[in-house]
Amino acid sequence: MARISLKTKLVLAISGMVFALVAAFSYLYVSKIVRQRTNQAYQTADLFAKEILERAGDVTHVDPASLGVDTSDPEAVDRAIKDRLQHDPGLISLFASIVGFSDIVYDAAIADAAGHAIVDTNQDPVNTPLKNRDDFDSLLGTSVFKQLQVFYGPARVYDHHVDIRREGKPFGAVRVGISTVLFKHDIQPQLVRALGFSSLAILVSLALSAGLSNIVLRPLEDISRRLDQMTSEVPDSTPEPDLSRTDEYGVVNTKIDRLGRQIRDVKEVFTAMKENLDQLMESLQDGLILFTRDSRMVLVSSSAERFVGRPRTSILGQSVEEVFRDDSRLGRAVLDAFALQRSLPPREIEMENGHRVQIALDFISERGERIGALLIMRDAESVRRIENEIELSHRMASIGRLTSGVAHEVKNPINAIVVHLELLREKMRDAQPDTKRHMDIISNEIHRLDRVVQTLVDFNRPVELQLKNTDLRRLLEEVSQLASPEAAQNGVRIVTDFGSEPLPVLVDADLLKQALHNVVLNGVQSMPAGGTLHLSSRHEGTAVSVEVRDEGAGIPPEIADKIFNLYFTTKKAGSGIGLAMTYRVLQLHHGSLDFNSEVGNGTTFRLCVPLASSGKERSSEMASAFEQLGHPGARSRV
Repeated sequence: MARISLKTKLVLAISGMVFALVAAFSYLYVSKIVRQRTNQAYQTADLFAKEILERAGDVTHVDPASLGVDTSDPEAVDRAIKDRLQHDPGLISLFASIVGFSDIVYDAAIADAAGHAIVDTNQDPVNTPLKNRDDFDSLLGTSVFKQLQVFYGPARVYDHHVDIRREGKPFGAVRVGISTVLFKHDIQPQLVRALGFSSLAILVSLALSAGLSNIVLRPLEDISRRLDQMTSEVPDSTPEPDLSRTDEYGVVNTKIDRLGRQIRDVKEVFTAMKENLDQLMESLQDGLILFTRDSRMVLVSSSAERFVGRPRTSILGQSVEEVFRDDSRLGRAVLDAFALQRSLPPREIEMENGHRVQIALDFISERGERIGALLIMRDAESVRRIENEIELSHRMASIGRLTSGVAHEVKNPINAIVVHLELLREKMRDAQPDTKRHMDIISNEIHRLDRVVQTLVDFNRPVELQLKNTDLRRLLEEVSQLASPEAAQNGVRIVTDFGSEPLPVLVDADLLKQALHNVVLNGVQSMPAGGTLHLSSRHEGTAVSVEVRDEGAGIPPEIADKIFNLYFTTKKAGSGIGLAMTYRVLQLHHGSLDFNSEVGNGTTFRLCVPLASSGKERSSEMASAFEQLGHPGARSRV
């Protein structure tokens, strides 16, 4: 449907107002004619009725004794008077002249008190009951439409009544009948002329108003075009208006130009803010929903989908009752808070599937009036994992600083002891065998202590990663082959499942192979009586997930939070460095390491490494950052 321009709307509005005014005046003109002719008809009928009344009065006001009847008999007197009325030549002549003279009078009559005809122009028999007709006076107070409806409707006759009294008592009435047909013929020529003039006036006024308003409002075409351009994205090819004009048109165009620039600036800022907000909502891990004052959702983060179980595109604009159900614990808590209009402090709710969710609901107020609400939903288990990660990272950083300091302080005394031990050995070259044996023991222990200190130094020394594109399946195959001899000795069978698709990662192959080998050997060594070790890998979003599942005794809960600590071990011959080193290597590659364990049913370690396409740049940056900080800072879970 074509859009009507502002100028056209104004022209139509002005023409409509002119039409309404002219039509109103025409209606008043026609109404005046109709009312005027109706009043004239009433006055004519009243004049005739009074003439008949005057003549009838002359006939009826006589001495009863002159009538030649018994004056004591009222009925005889009435009959004598009626006879005089019926035979009075003047009255008969008056009746004839009235009907013949007037164009609207249909008939005239004199009736007695009982409504029977005494004198009637219709020449009805004497004492015949006259027909009951509506009083013409009732039309005077009605509307013009009602009057025209009567006059142009079915043919009818209305009476105008004037009472006749004799000696102060009712004697009869004069009736003058007015025909609607005759009245219509009388008024129609004037109505036709009036309607013709009115129609002509309306047409002329419409033409003049449309033409003049079109000329006067012609500049509005430019203004309307510019206003439309301000709200559209289509470039305007028409020339810019002359802003140097000082008349009203120039002033309006100047203001529109200024307003247009402001709107474009605001639109650019709004578009940028909307894009940033959409990116923020996409990256939020917490489920966030913003409600309006009428409890409808206007802002929904992508993470909210997993809490409400519906895509956010389907819940935008919906009310809280349409999204949250009363039969779920989360829905019941939210609906109760909205029903009571009371904020919910942060609290945990256990869902029907066993997951625990932290929720918080705040009502937003402005000047004492609530304008909306904000609902935040958070996975309680994820929160606890993040807290554990932070605590573990701080612990590893503290251990790193401590061991670095201890290694530095111990290394120098050890070097001095080794030097002096060699000097003492030279001086005691001829010493007893027992003395040499003790010196050899001291030398071996000092060298072993030196190797331990060197391990501490190596663990905390910044590592320069040699990143290369590698298929992780190849590394896993090599790790499986390296662990096979020890697995065979323990009666452990290694089952692999690496899939058929490549797993490209950007890693330091040597470091990652050592980290994987440490986890696999731990799994093999946890099954001294034999068993099966499952080694598998798969795509998981933008990362590669590796699982190492054994059938050993499992990790007791009381030591689960210690297994990544440096030098913590439950093996008699273990050093306590393997898992700590693996943890550090995964963090250097911006990966993660976590595990699940059941006592008596084995343990599953899960290692995640970003794919080469998603982790190339960040892996390099994070590796450099970790080397400078000296402690893990990547995402990891325990």
